[in-house]
Amino acid sequence: MDSTQERTFCKWLNTKLEAQGYPPMTSLVQDLSDGVRLIQLMDIIGDTSLGRYNKNPRMRVQKAENVNKALEFITSRGVKLTNIGPEDIIDGNLKLILGMIWTLILRFTIADISEEGLSAKEGLLLWCQRKTEPYKEVNVQDFSLSWSDGLALCALIHCHRPDLLDYDKLDKSDRHGITRLAFQVAADHLGIPQLLEVEDVCDSSRPDERSVMTYIASFFHAFSTMDQAETVSRRVEKFAELMQSVWLSKNDYERRVRALLSSLIETQDEWAASQFSGTYTDAKEHSATFTTYKQTNKRAWVTERQDVTSLFGNIQTKLRTYGLREYVPPLGLTLLDLGDAWDALLASEAKRSRAINAQIRQIKETLRKQFADIANDFEQRLHVVSLELSAVAGPLETQQEQVREIQTRIPALSDALVDVANAESACIAANVEENDYTVFTCSDLEFELELLTQSIAKKISFIDNQIVSRNMTNLTPAQLEQFESTFRYFDRDETNTLSLSETSAALASLGLVYSDEDMDYIYDQLVLDYGAITFEAFINLLVDITEDQTSPEQLREAFRGIAGDKPFVTELDLRLAQLPVSAIDYLREVIPADQSGTGEPEYDYEAWLDNVFV
Repeated sequence: MDSTQERTFCKWLNTKLEAQGYPPMTSLVQDLSDGVRLIQLMDIIGDTSLGRYNKNPRMRVQKAENVNKALEFITSRGVKLTNIGPEDIIDGNLKLILGMIWTLILRFTIADISEEGLSAKEGLLLWCQRKTEPYKEVNVQDFSLSWSDGLALCALIHCHRPDLLDYDKLDKSDRHGITRLAFQVAADHLGIPQLLEVEDVCDSSRPDERSVMTYIASFFHAFSTMDQAETVSRRVEKFAELMQSVWLSKNDYERRVRALLSSLIETQDEWAASQFSGTYTDAKEHSATFTTYKQTNKRAWVTERQDVTSLFGNIQTKLRTYGLREYVPPLGLTLLDLGDAWDALLASEAKRSRAINAQIRQIKETLRKQFADIANDFEQRLHVVSLELSAVAGPLETQQEQVREIQTRIPALSDALVDVANAESACIAANVEENDYTVFTCSDLEFELELLTQSIAKKISFIDNQIVSRNMTNLTPAQLEQFESTFRYFDRDETNTLSLSETSAALASLGLVYSDEDMDYIYDQLVLDYGAITFEAFINLLVDITEDQTSPEQLREAFRGIAGDKPFVTELDLRLAQLPVSAIDYLREVIPADQSGTGEPEYDYEAWLDNVFV
């Protein structure tokens, strides 16, 4: 046991001496006996000079002075030495010398070890246990047998430097190989001198605790230095990451605020440069674009403003957390600057909204006035024409010329109505629903124009018919009245002409019934002569018929035949005579009637004919 300690302690001392350029020792007994090496060791581990001493002592007293000087220094450093004096070292008492060196090792190597409140041996043991806990084959309970298989040493190395050995691939049954590998890796890569031999650990029934502790303490200090370096590195790395994160956040904040401010200004410049064309479509496009802006860009900007405000707050919080100087954004990029720009945007937005609404209101008002001007003017023109039509007077031919001249103005009025319709369409497109400047609509004016057109046509027909009637000298006034009323009755479409069926019905109502073949011939001949069955053609036809075959007496005979010699006819008599329905309806209207006992009308054709003929 003492030989293991002597070898281990000697190597431990040599690591101190050789590090300062002193030659190594070979024997504790011989090399420490003159006190020179002991003083040199105290200079190194005490980190101070012991002053002058005998560097080449030859006499015992000189050696004693050296040894005593070293022991006094050890004692002055708070190290308690028991039962050892200068003579013990000079005389080579190995047991006491080993005890002194162990005391130095405890004081200068192991005493400063601390782990969770435990120090020295207990602290070092706890450190080993914590580091090797993940390795199931390792169970560190002491500084002796727990290290005899080399696995604990390999676990310590792998825990801190997994790149130096592959723990899982170790041959767990090769205790010597594992221990030798641990010694070699520690010496070559960790700067831990091999204080022990493989045999000291693997072949001893109980490895020397002090020797193992001394060697394991070297691991603690080596890895503690590494841990401290890693801690320092991690601290610097963490601070660098923090500063880089803050730097990125600052750049992100400034970039986003700058972009947001640019967007706000650009939009306001676009509004300021925007011009209205004066049309409702253009104004609505501006309104739609503004609405889209509020639903898209504006909302995105509200979100972005909130985000950059939160980002700025996060930057300041992070800086305050680590006690760093507060971030001050560049001029023009502060939250106050952003707030001022936002207020300016809201003001511009309100101004833009008012401008669009005012433009729409102005356009609507203009459209109302435009429509009212056109509609009122059109109605006035209709009124003038109507007055002129009602003022037509003089000879029939003069009236005819006046009315036809009035009729020539209708196309111009129809064209003007198109302008009214266009103006109204513009109002409808602009959602103009009320108009205080006029009471007319396009439909109203269209109806009035149609009435005027019909009135002109009727006036022309009336005058033409009057001219025809005036020229019919061979007809009595009563006949003219009857024929004219018959013509007007069957001219249902008021075109002043009769169709084939209307002509047949009109003749039948006068008691002139023809077969279909005869009726077709008469109709075609009249169309050939007059172009249509006009009033003139109808009157001339009746003149020809009455001159040739029809007399009051003949008509009386015709009605008597239909009535069966009764002084009256019934509707049934007329239907049995196969008169057209339209002729029957006409006769029912013009022939005076009395009620029979059964309530059926009895038409007095005799009275009617007396009234018609002179």
